[in-house]
Amino acid sequence: MNDKINLIKPQKISLVNNPVLTEKWVQEIIANDPTILGLGDLILKDKERMQPRAGRLDLLLQDVDSERRYEVELQLGKVDESHIIRTIEYYDIEKKRYPQYDHCAVIIAEDITNRFLNVINILNGTVPLIVIKMEAYKNGIDHWLCFTTVLSEVNLGLIEEDEIAEVTDRNYWEERANTKTVELTDELLAIINEFAGGYELKYNKFYIGLAKDGKANNFIVFRPQKINVRAEIRIDQNEELTKEIEDSGLDLMEYSSQWGRYRIRISKQDLTTHRDLIIKIFKMAFEQNNRD
Repeated sequence: MNDKINLIKPQKISLVNNPVLTEKWVQEIIANDPTILGLGDLILKDKERMQPRAGRLDLLLQDVDSERRYEVELQLGKVDESHIIRTIEYYDIEKKRYPQYDHCAVIIAEDITNRFLNVINILNGTVPLIVIKMEAYKNGIDHWLCFTTVLSEVNLGLIEEDEIAEVTDRNYWEERANTKTVELTDELLAIINEFAGGYELKYNKFYIGLAKDGKANNFIVFRPQKINVRAEIRIDQNEELTKEIEDSGLDLMEYSSQWGRYRIRISKQDLTTHRDLIIKIFKMAFEQNNRD
């Protein structure tokens, strides 16, 4: 058996003014596989997206299982003021056009100086920003790109959802989803009241929350759909719990690190097949979010 390891020593290269490895080439690489950025399971929504009176957005990416969108701007070489301004401007335009989505601006550049990193860091928290350093290498005729996040989005403390929610009613959700999945939400509420007691549903435009004695306490929110209910459960991520959910057959969409919630699709059948696990997860969320 030959245990010899062939160590490749790639040559780092600059993409600025490269006649072949252009910004368009990088854009196509990311468009064909957005997961290369390391931001999760993303798909391409659009590229070279026209912005009213503001040019074109390089890439618009979207998370597969959530409402999160990323407005991505590329720059070969060193990041500059115009690049930062353009990224924030495009983010703001998209956010205003499509407020139902959760938006985040992304800057990708080869050279990110400390000066500009400090400026971007000041803005981060007011505008959700992610900065990614891009490096290119070659070995013979082979080339590859590396993407490293050098500044992550600042996750601010959550405003209680009901402070920004647009109140609706039960009829709104029965029309948006259907009566059966709204009734399924009633059954999920009944499970919560088995161990908590006194909770009721609060109907908002984008979700159905929980309240007790008139005060919101959204350790779980519900989004009824056509054939199931999406439960978003605020609880710390737990590898054992994640595996238990996946092994059980419950439809686990994702764990949202930004919001600290498991997103699970629950059907009518799940209330019979997975009732004990649903109770366990709901109870864990209640206990974790209602500590003295």
